[in-house]
Amino acid sequence: MSDKFARQLNWPAAAGLAAVAAALGFGAAHWTASRPATATAAPVPAPMSEKAAVPAAEIAIPAEYLQAANIAVEAVASGGLDAEILTTGTVSALPNSEAAILARASGNVTRVLRRLGDTVRAGDALAQVESQDAAAMAAERRSSTARAELARKSFARESSLFKQGVTARQDLEAAQAALAVAESEAQRANAVARAAQLGPDGRSVTVRSPIAGTVTAESVTLGAFVQPQTELFHVAGGGPVAVEAPVAAADIGRIAAGDKATILAGGAPVEAKVRAVTPTVGAGTRAATVVLEPLGASSRLVVGEGVQVRLHVKENGAHMVVPEDAVQNIEGRDVLFVRTAAGFRVQPVLVGRRSGAMAQIVSGVQPGAQVATRNAFLVKADMLKGAGEE
Repeated sequence: MSDKFARQLNWPAAAGLAAVAAALGFGAAHWTASRPATATAAPVPAPMSEKAAVPAAEIAIPAEYLQAANIAVEAVASGGLDAEILTTGTVSALPNSEAAILARASGNVTRVLRRLGDTVRAGDALAQVESQDAAAMAAERRSSTARAELARKSFARESSLFKQGVTARQDLEAAQAALAVAESEAQRANAVARAAQLGPDGRSVTVRSPIAGTVTAESVTLGAFVQPQTELFHVAGGGPVAVEAPVAAADIGRIAAGDKATILAGGAPVEAKVRAVTPTVGAGTRAATVVLEPLGASSRLVVGEGVQVRLHVKENGAHMVVPEDAVQNIEGRDVLFVRTAAGFRVQPVLVGRRSGAMAQIVSGVQPGAQVATRNAFLVKADMLKGAGEE
């Protein structure tokens, strides 16, 4: 058989030809047994291998199907089974990427300007609260401003009289000190009013978003009475995120900043690196926390969702490892589905130990090869379905 023909022959056709050959062999043997024996003995056929080699086959699968079927494609990693730490984690926003908006004063909610899911800009008003505290702050600001203005006039008058030699320096210094106190009180009152987002009407405070983003939570009702420091809205900025994953105390020494990691969320795997690891364990969890920084496609990670994490804590070129779901069995042989431009290629491999949902690959592929991992059995099912139709 020529090399060209061997490359074009898919594995279902090869299996069919093998079946036809076996049938012809059986017919020939039956015909020979029915003939009279001759002096020349029939040649004895060579024994077949216990496990026929899995022929190379390519399954055409569009990229849209991979996403719809939730089939993950990952690179074959170098190292042994001890180079993988499996754990779970939670996606969290960075400190400047989310905001909890609290009520600054007690009172009744008179206006709700934004609802759950709305997009807001930094400084946008979300709600308005009418409050007696707001009226008190407005009154304090007006009175302190008036006292400061009076102190400025008194100081200007004493300064003029001092230049004329009418008043003593002691009176000038007293007026100057009174002005400084009055201006300090006015600044304090203005700062309090600004922090509370005092409205221009002088009797309400405005709840504003400090960042741009999307309202992800709102617990405010029109007409409801709220207390100070009550959380009314939560806004997520849609910026960079991090993943916090617990690890056992015994593994702290095996993990270092910069180590590679893989985050498995609802979509395709997301490559990440270890940004930091706490040197101590929590009193309640008895586990340390590893903080992961996603690389590139972090937009697929949703704040608050739970994810799976694989920490690649050691690079060891002795063997290769893949998730155990990636290894499928066809005709008694372990295979991987290697990603190609049009779909996947069946690649027989030699599997070593299996542990912790990971499988050690001794030979058959090279490190870095892209293979189907999660839901790889769907690729196998699609291949067998195509074989049945042929």
